[in-house]
This record gives sequence, C-alpha cells and structure tokens, in this order.
Amino acid sequence: MAANTLVIVESPAKAKTINKYLGPDYQVLASYGHVRDLPPRDGSVRPDEDFAMDWAVADRSKKHMSEIAKAAKSAQRVLLATDPDREGEAISWHVQELLSDKSRLKDVDIKRITFNEITRSAVLDAIAHPRDVNRELVEAYLARRALDYLVGFTLSPVLWRKLPGSRSAGRVQSVALRLIAEREAEIESFTAREYWTIEALLRSTAGADVSARLTHLDGRKLDKFDIGSETDARAIADRLAPLSYAVRSLETKEVRRRPAPPFTTSTLQQEASRKLGFGATQTMRTAQKLYEGVDLGGETVGLITYMRTDGLQLAGEAVTAVRQVIGSGYGEAYLPAKPIPYKSAQKNAQEAHEAIRPTDPKRRPDQLAHVLDRDMLRLYDLIWKRTIACQMAPAVLDQMTVDIASDDGAAVLRATGSVVKFDGFLRVYEEGRDDTGDDRGENGRLPPLATGEAMDARKIDPIQHFTQPPPRYTEASLVKRLEELGIGRPSTYASILQVLQDRDYVRLEKRRFVPEDRGRLVTTFLTAFFRRYVEYDFTAQMEEQLDDISGGRIDWRTVLRNFWTEFSAAVGGTKDLTISAVIDVIDQALGPHFFPPKADGTDPRHCPACKAGRLGIKFARSGGFIGCSNYPECRFTRPLEVPNGNGEGEAAAQLPRLLGDHPETGEPISVRSGPYGLYVQLGEGGDGAKPKRASLPPGSDPNTVTLEQAVAALALPRTVGHHPETGDPIEANVGRFGPYLKYQNRFWSLGSDEDVLTIGMNRAVELLSPLRVLGDHPDGGGEIVIYQGPQRPFILFGKTKVTLPKGTEYAELTVEEAVRLIAAREANGGGRGGGRGAKGKKAAAAKPGKSAKSGKAATAKSDAKKTTEKDAKPAKAKTAKKTGTAKTATAKAGAAKATAKTATAKPAAARAKTAKS
Repeated sequence: MAANTLVIVESPAKAKTINKYLGPDYQVLASYGHVRDLPPRDGSVRPDEDFAMDWAVADRSKKHMSEIAKAAKSAQRVLLATDPDREGEAISWHVQELLSDKSRLKDVDIKRITFNEITRSAVLDAIAHPRDVNRELVEAYLARRALDYLVGFTLSPVLWRKLPGSRSAGRVQSVALRLIAEREAEIESFTAREYWTIEALLRSTAGADVSARLTHLDGRKLDKFDIGSETDARAIADRLAPLSYAVRSLETKEVRRRPAPPFTTSTLQQEASRKLGFGATQTMRTAQKLYEGVDLGGETVGLITYMRTDGLQLAGEAVTAVRQVIGSGYGEAYLPAKPIPYKSAQKNAQEAHEAIRPTDPKRRPDQLAHVLDRDMLRLYDLIWKRTIACQMAPAVLDQMTVDIASDDGAAVLRATGSVVKFDGFLRVYEEGRDDTGDDRGENGRLPPLATGEAMDARKIDPIQHFTQPPPRYTEASLVKRLEELGIGRPSTYASILQVLQDRDYVRLEKRRFVPEDRGRLVTTFLTAFFRRYVEYDFTAQMEEQLDDISGGRIDWRTVLRNFWTEFSAAVGGTKDLTISAVIDVIDQALGPHFFPPKADGTDPRHCPACKAGRLGIKFARSGGFIGCSNYPECRFTRPLEVPNGNGEGEAAAQLPRLLGDHPETGEPISVRSGPYGLYVQLGEGGDGAKPKRASLPPGSDPNTVTLEQAVAALALPRTVGHHPETGDPIEANVGRFGPYLKYQNRFWSLGSDEDVLTIGMNRAVELLSPLRVLGDHPDGGGEIVIYQGPQRPFILFGKTKVTLPKGTEYAELTVEEAVRLIAAREANGGGRGGGRGAKGKKAAAAKPGKSAKSGKAATAKSDAKKTTEKDAKPAKAKTAKKTGTAKTATAKAGAAKATAKTATAKPAAARAKTAKS
C-alpha cells in the first residue's frame, strides 16, 4: 500500500532517523544533497537574457530523483524537509521544480517544513505547520549562485591567459586568499626590535616569593623600548641590586567575568580548532553526524540542533532544561536569578535559527561515550559544556596590583596577580584564545602582603625581548576575521578554506595557513588589475545585498545587473594587457619575497651562471619560474620559490648560521644544511669525535630557527611522559622521514601541524589512542583498529597498515570493508608502513639524516605498489638498506612486478578508482 505522504530530506541518515518517528502513512526519501546545479560551461548564466540560468541534474542525482518522482506519483502530498537554512531552501526549490515538471504531479500538494533539531517532537510539530517554499530565500540563492558562476567563469580564463599556471579565482575565496597573503607579507617585512625589561624576585617577611617588573625609574614611567640594549639593562640591574625594598601600595579590585555565548557556526569552528585541533571541514562533518543522530535505546535521536547558524538565542524550553542541569549538578550558587539572554550583534544574523546546543541538555557527554566515536564525543562535549556554561553565574576574581619601591624612591617594581574567589561558569568551561603574538604571560597568584612590608631582593635580572611579527592565521582566527569583515556565511566558511587548499594556493603548516607562491601570484594579480573585487568592503557589501534579497528588500536581478555592468567592463579592460606588463607588476610587488637580501650583502638578483645578467620572474605555459635577463645566451633557471637553505638556490651559502651558546655546556650551536635537510650542530668536535647533531623538522626556516628550538632539537629524543594506562614511556624524535612518536616499539608519524619539540602528554596520548576498534578479524589474528595518521586515518592489523582511501569515513567503515582493504594490501606484499616490515620501519624512523630520495633506485615500480605507496606513512619511498643490496632489491622488485601484475591489476585499478572519487 502506497504512503499518503512523501517526506524528502537531504541525507539517507536523516531519512532513516525521521522514518522511525512516522507511521506507515509516511515514506521518507533522501535527495542526497543538491540535485542539480549550473553546468560547468559557458552560457549557464546569460546576463544578456536577464540572467537566465540553465540547470542540469547531476548524474549521481538522476537515480535518486527518479525514485522520488516515482514515489510522489502515488502520494497525496509531498513535504520538503531539507535543512532550515538558505541552502536547504534551495534544495527544496530544486526538488519542487523537478517534480512540477512531471505532468502527472500537477495535482500533488507540495509543501515545505523545517525543524531545528531531529527529535520526534520537533519533526511532528513541523509536519503540523507546513508552509510554501520561501521565494525570497530562493532568489538570494539564485543571486549568490549566479554571482559565483559569473566571477569564476569570467575571471578564471583571464588568469589562465595572463598568469599561466593559475588554477581559478572565486568571489569569496580570492578575498580569503588575500587575507592570508597579506599577513605573510606583513611577517616578511617585519623587523624585530630589541628591548629589555628588569625582572626581580623578591621575598616577603613570611618567606613568600613575588615576581615583579621595573615600571618606574627616577620618577619616570618606563615605556616598552626605553631600555634598548644589554649594556643599559645591566647597568640598571647592577644599580638596583643593593637597594632595599618595601611595599608602597596594594590595590585589590573585584572583577566579574561573564560566560561566552552559545555556539554559532563560526565560533564552533574556532573553538574546535583551538581546543580539539579540528579543521573547519572536520568540525562540520562531525557536527552533521551529531545532528542526524545516533541510536539510543532503540530510537535514533539527533544530539544537537542545526549546526549552520549565526543566531545566539536559545529556545525557552532549552534554557529551562539547562538551568535544571545547573541547579541539580552544580548548586544554586551557580544558577543566576534569571536566564541570561543573548542576541547576535551581527547585522545580518539569521535570528530565526537557534544557537548550536544539545537537543537534551540533561544528556551528559559521559552518558554517550559508549555510542559515539572519539571525534563525535569530543565535539559533543565541547557543545554541551559551552551551552551549560552560557547560563551559569559569572566568575568572580580579585585582581591585585602591588607596587614595591626602593628605599631611595628611585625605582618602582610592580607585581600583578589574580585570585579566583568564585569560579562560576569556569567550573564547566573557559573559552580558548588565539595567539596574538603578545609575550605577556598569565598573572599568577600573589601571597598576602601589607603596605610598608619589607621585601628582600633575591634576584634582579635583565631580560632580553624582541617584538614579534603578527602570527599567521589559524583556521580559527581566519574564520573569525572573515566573520568580522562580514565575508561569507555560516554555510560557506568550511568550503572557502577547503577550496584554497585544494587549489594549492595555501597549505596548513603547524595548523597555520601559509600561502603558496602560486597563491601569492594570484593575489598580486587580482589586487593589481581587479582590486575592487577583492576589496574587503566590496565583498561584505555584496553579502549585505544578498541578505537584502532574502529579506525581500531588493530585487535579485537588480543586484546582478549592477554587478555585471562594472565587472564585465573591468574584465574587458584587460583584453590588451600583455604578459610583460603582468610580470612587471608581479616583479615589483613580490621581488622582495623571491629575492630576499643576502647575508653577505651581495645582489640577490645576480645571475650565478653568467655572472652578468639579473634574475627576474618569467612565465611559460606551465607557470612561473625565475630566469636570467641574458636569455637566450644564458639559460639559467630555477623554480619560482624562495631559496630555503636546504641546499637549493643561493640561500645555502648563508649557512652555517651561529645561533648562540648552549646554556649548559657553553658550546656554540649553529644551524646548517646537509644533503638530507637542515640540522643543528653543537660545537665543532675534536680529537676525532664527531660533534652532536640533530635534524630539524621538515619545513623549518633556517633564517628563523631560534637558540631555544635548537637546544630542544639537540635534546631529542625526549621522553614526553609515561602513558597513563600502561606506564610505558612515550618518546618524541625526528627521523629520516620526519618527526614521530615512539611507544611500545611502534612509531607514529607526526603531521606537519604537530611540533615535535613541544608536543605534550595530552596530545601524544590522543594521537596514540585508536579512533575506533572495529573488532576481531573474522579469520583470526587479532583486532582491527583504526588510528589517525598524519593526513588520513589508517587501519592497523598486526603488522599490516592500510591508509584509508580519500573520502572514506572511518566512522562508517565496516569490518567487511576493512578486511577487503587489508587483503588487498597483503596481496601486494604490503605490510606495516605501506609494505615495509616492522624492522624496516623501526630502522628508518630511528636514524635521522638519510633522505628517502637516496633510495629511488631501489624502489619497486609495480602498478600495484604505485597505488599503495602513495598512502604509506611516514615513508615517501621504499629505500633499500645501506649495505649494498640496492641491485638485489631492484631485481627482486622487477621479479615481483612480473608476478604481481596480473594478480593485482584489478584490485589496484579498483583502489585507484576509489581514491580518485
């Protein structure tokens, strides 16, 4: 018997959950996301036809839409239950348009329903209150989609013609790229300035130590740069050392700290980045799973409200439930007299949407540990704590300032500190902070002191400081900046950051964005020739106009006409732009970047080949490069990149660079370049003994390596700590293939966003902990476990390690699928570490200094291994041992190739297809 009502949602997980709430009169089907889009070809948006738009059903959507249309024919009504935001409204409109095109469906009643959480009560309430598709929201979507298409398909070809090697330009992504590139330029042009402070350690009459800093000298308040040299600093310290001191004044001030508001999309992404190390895409993917729900006691329940929102308000019943949790769990002292209201300060916030919160605040994170994977549990814990804390009483702190004066009145030292009188919301949650480059530490607690109390100066030290450049953007700080500028919307932040990485315009290094040279070229070109369209204000104004469309305050085609008139004229103005003119602009803007000053003072543009020409930026079909002005007589070229001191380019001549003396041994420490990368060296050796050396992590800049980093590297391997469950030591070190952790004779590669010199116990244990235990292998041999790798999760079964194909969700992987991946790897001769045995991996990781490049001759080249080796971590190539067996290894690999070619062709092809998709 056919269902009377057809309900259409985006995802099969959501469909499965909702289907359990409804009776046999309902059928729930999934559209599997957007069902149609603008075809990626010229003419899909036609400005000369009043912005007529062509739409095409995606190949993957044809089957799903066919099933939906078939079910709709026998239904009396159709409910469009896609997500409650602008994207969800657009999907509903597309589905409605496709169904309306079917002549047999003209009499079917098609309505729109929305709910902010996937719970039985919310879904049933939405069904009881259907509405029509919101035309204004759809028109805002049409305008946004047309703008993105027109910019991308008009500007990208200009880039390809005028800036060979470029990938694409986008309306919002180009502005985000400009932020990253300009921050890097600020860092490069930054000149550190030296300054000194005088720090004193004083002891009270009760024997308590107090740290204080000199703030006034000879009746004048000291500014930051007043003590500019070591000579001045030591003279002041020597002058202050013999003096007597006493407390001149003591001021205590009560301060109330209020909790942060509940999460919006952007603040959730920021906190997940700071506290959990999640990228924006990972945060949204994990939140989607929490929203769609898990099985609890036989019923699938959504655990959080909709996660794409910029609203801050909470539903009344949610606030009541939160206050009940606070009162029963923490006591009446933590419960304010009345609820704390929140309202978004953002001009165009979608206030109809709630903030992100648990659907049931009484559902504590520890109650869900048995049903959630690690990422889901950690994110739910973050959301739950933030929601509970936002309705808790303020924290009360006593901030104290103590001025300690010398007996002659010439010097005043100040100590500051704070004491938490009442922890309030801090008992549950404290918001994270971004690195601002400020070197001021947290104020500690001060002991009881009294005015006039004598203070004994135990130590007075001059401390050297240098001003710091602005820090590179993290995902958290970049999202925050985009939001501050009014660029992008909750549903777009993650995709903006991902596109920049997919285009190789930026990379993440230690969780911070570094612009690739290709990205800086694109930014320079767009800023020079299309400046208006990468201006922050212009992009923000476009977002405001799109919001005006969704509010019914302006016609969407009017916005498009106004934009296109000026934009098409700007594109037409580049018709006669020559490559040489582009080169001149880029060379002038990026010359200091590609040709930094040399330590010996010689011209960085001097051609090292002909000794007469000057180096400059050139372009070929494949992209940019650096070449000599005397071409074709001189054919010297080098890649369009900054010489890095790894033996490439001319920067290697600036090494070794002396960093200073070791604080314990007094021996000089220098940074040097060897055949296998950068390293630091202690002393010069002697009497036939080799000096101590330590590899630096990949990506280290020889010009910015500090003495502290070098001392830390020379101390490797270091014991991070002992595992809290087993008591076994966890070691951190740098090996041939990069930084790694060692635990129980296994080696765990660290990704580029981890710092081997500073990684702590909490993070180390987290990386060593399995993401998921799938269970025992059906054929025996032990458990199948999934761990997080440097880039992607991997399966570990005995000594066999298999990196999951790109796009595979570890949380959804079945035992059967894992067994097939393991079998395919073992069939290719692959073992632990992508085909290298345990001993090989151990040796490779434990001996720093030898590059993987040296073993290319001994690398097996079979098609099967090509498929698996690219996922092998930490190795980049399989290296024959140093014992003269390279020829033997090559011969064996050749024999293996002939044997394995037929047996593994199909699995290899299948895996290649999977990875490609």
